[in-house]
Amino acid sequence: MMLSLRLPILNLAVREQRYSCHGCGNCCRDFTVQLRDDDLARLQSQDWAARPGGGGSVTVDFRGTTYLRQREDGSCVFLMDDGLCRIHKEFGFAAKPIACQLFPFHLTPTGSGIGMGLNFACQSVLENKGADLASHHGELKRMAGAIGELTQPQSPPRLTQRLRAEPREVEAITRHTDRWLQRIDLSLPLRLDGLAWVLQSLGNAKLENVRGERFDELLEVLFSALPGELHHHPIDPPTARQMKLLRQAVFARTEDPKLNSVEKLGGLRTRLSQLFRSRQFKNGRGLAPVIGVGWPSDVRLEHIGQVTASTDADETAAIDDLLTRWLRATVLGGRAWGAGYYGWSIVGGLQAMMLNVACVGWLARLHATGRENDGEGTPPSVRLVDVRAALGRIDRASGRAKWLGSAAERLRLGYLGLDDGLRRIFASSQA
Repeated sequence: MMLSLRLPILNLAVREQRYSCHGCGNCCRDFTVQLRDDDLARLQSQDWAARPGGGGSVTVDFRGTTYLRQREDGSCVFLMDDGLCRIHKEFGFAAKPIACQLFPFHLTPTGSGIGMGLNFACQSVLENKGADLASHHGELKRMAGAIGELTQPQSPPRLTQRLRAEPREVEAITRHTDRWLQRIDLSLPLRLDGLAWVLQSLGNAKLENVRGERFDELLEVLFSALPGELHHHPIDPPTARQMKLLRQAVFARTEDPKLNSVEKLGGLRTRLSQLFRSRQFKNGRGLAPVIGVGWPSDVRLEHIGQVTASTDADETAAIDDLLTRWLRATVLGGRAWGAGYYGWSIVGGLQAMMLNVACVGWLARLHATGRENDGEGTPPSVRLVDVRAALGRIDRASGRAKWLGSAAERLRLGYLGLDDGLRRIFASSQA
């Protein structure tokens, strides 16, 4: 059912970013697709059970929600050998479930329109391949009309957990953050350290005393003090407790039990398996669980510390470009706070984004650990392929894994907000 869409689609203002689907099929091998009522109606009208090779029901119910059925390897039941979708082939693009049509885009209602977010779990997005994002505007408008919640009035996001943001405050922090991220005259690690320092300062400030225009002035003061102010606030290496929290955060963002596995193992065995893997990450010792398809196996967690940063100028530039595009798309596309991130406040959501950056760095080092040494007697260094793999795993969970919006995640961030925790774990993840 198409609804009346009054809000405009806001084009993502990251001009460097491009996207077109290249039919790799990775999203059909890796995501669990939740179905809406309209999706179910379309699937029923397609009558897959009665079609040649239908093989019975194409959906599965789990804890009160209906999903597309997956094969034993976790891939979608509609994925064909050539990497294409059978629904798409036989009935057209618009006949697929809306989640499949929309990916890798993410639509978020804002006060001025519907934000065009982008998920970097898509290989074409990671590789920046395809058409200008504005070329997808018409299709996104059509798809937005099928998503009822996008037509509902939205309250402004919160500035902090206790304060509701004013529209000009949302605009101010978006503008200042994006402007800082575009400071390509500074290295990306320096920009991110500066952003973490600003967010820590905002988290400690009594923002109820600096509202509206004064909040904009506060941001101007904080960002204009960078990067020089960082020299007056040196950081120590992270504590053992902070590193445990980082590894636990990585686990929370990469744990993705498939419905088939849960049904096969049962709830109790699944939870025990998760507890075992969680403890492995927390302790940072032993064999690392395999993160996903194509990820290295037989890698020991304690070897991550041997991985070094890349010294290749081209690799470093490509990594900086990728992470800058991702962070700007997250902020400008509405995926950092409010409706795009579990209803979190702006300050809390941006702090969570910084934790995600640290998780990408740690996970990239894990990926690099599984590669042969770069040279005789030389430890492996992080390459673009490692960062792409890590970012794809971290960003796929953003906004989708409900536990990342839980009280436990807030407590983790609250602890890391103390004693320069975010700055310290970020610095360690880039070593």
